[in-house]
Amino acid sequence: FQICFLLFAVLYIVSYFIITRYKRKADEQEDEDAIVNRISLFLSTFTLAVSAGAVLLLPFSIISNEILLSFPQNYYIQWLNGSLIHGLWNLASLFSNLCLFVLMPFAFFFLESEGFAGLKKGIRARILETLVMLILLALLILGIVWVASALIDNDAASMESLYDLWEFYLPYLYSCISLMGCLLLLLCTPVGLSRMFTVMGQLLVKPTILEDLDEQMYIITLEEEAIQRRLNGISSTVEYQTVELERELEKVKSKKTNLERRKKASAWERNLVYPAVMILLLIETSISVLLVALNILYLLVDETAMPKGSGGPGIGNASLSTFGFVGAALEIILIFYLMVSSVVGFYSLRFFENFTPRKDDTTMTKIIGNCVSILVLSSALPVMSRTLGITRFDLLGDFGRFNWLGNFYIVLSYNLLFAIMTTLCLVRKFTSAVREELLKALGLDKLHLSNNPRDSETKPSANGHQKTL
Repeated sequence: FQICFLLFAVLYIVSYFIITRYKRKADEQEDEDAIVNRISLFLSTFTLAVSAGAVLLLPFSIISNEILLSFPQNYYIQWLNGSLIHGLWNLASLFSNLCLFVLMPFAFFFLESEGFAGLKKGIRARILETLVMLILLALLILGIVWVASALIDNDAASMESLYDLWEFYLPYLYSCISLMGCLLLLLCTPVGLSRMFTVMGQLLVKPTILEDLDEQMYIITLEEEAIQRRLNGISSTVEYQTVELERELEKVKSKKTNLERRKKASAWERNLVYPAVMILLLIETSISVLLVALNILYLLVDETAMPKGSGGPGIGNASLSTFGFVGAALEIILIFYLMVSSVVGFYSLRFFENFTPRKDDTTMTKIIGNCVSILVLSSALPVMSRTLGITRFDLLGDFGRFNWLGNFYIVLSYNLLFAIMTTLCLVRKFTSAVREELLKALGLDKLHLSNNPRDSETKPSANGHQKTL
């Protein structure tokens, strides 16, 4: 218990600093609103800590199994045993259900509540309204599950099992949420795997091949001075033109800052770090697709390859990887890589673009929505990793009680769709980059033959000036 508490305390502190970094600073709030926001903040921090625990749970289990195999009689790792791992999985499943179905709905309704009409305003009135909304929401979800169970499996035994709230209803409902999370990961992860190259390209300094940074700095300085002169010459009454010019000036200043950073970077940072990181990303993505392809073959020839096929040898009895400790380390790296890619892909989708948190400018409602989204993705990550064959670790606790994991057609279709979508996203990404570089090398980039409208709007023409100038 002490170990679990210490691990969760560390995750809670880290989650608190992350949320306060993005949370909008309160200007002048009344005491009641301040208390409500503080309670919602604590609940959101708890949910984010549970999400981080769900992400770290599978890598922690894999590395613990390898440590127990390497040092079976070591006195200092006696606390690391199978009962601890099973307990952590059960706690992660319990807290995930608690946050998803109780704490986060309570935080949202509590934040939006004002108290029923006719009652005295205050914290008690808002809590009463929140509890009533939670009861109505629970009845609504219960009715939806009953209707879905009647449509899918109209059996007396299955209908009676819904009366068992703790042993069947909540795991069944969590199984549906996990399936939705896996489908969301199926959309986000391939997009994120291709988007990671762009993100790392923005964070790192690119090599200066066939580029004159001094000339680009001179051009961007002229653009900045031209926009500044236009901004000074416009009357303050023309608000629309002033706002547009200020946006253009911010973009030009951002480009100038990037050019200054590239100019100050050392030669090894420009010519060694960037290619090495790109090659590493390509290798990790290729290994992920290769493992999924091998898992598809295993599914076709071996029934034990199913996520719900066998119970497994247990913690500390046998290695989970063919290559031992090295293979386990590779699995952990791939799991973290898939999680980061899924988050990047989630915020890259058009539907969730406006959902991206901004530093010191994110409302509490948006923070709650982001915490719920991260919780769904992190809870589905162990299931997706086992379904795709990234790891052979059998899910423990309620994580392994999902009925759809035993459906051969669902699992096979999931693997096929992931492999196809990831391959298509990568092919489109790299062919687009090669096409743009070829056009630039041939001097045809001024014809704007690229299919990406953003590039044609932001890239300068041959004389270094944009269209608007």
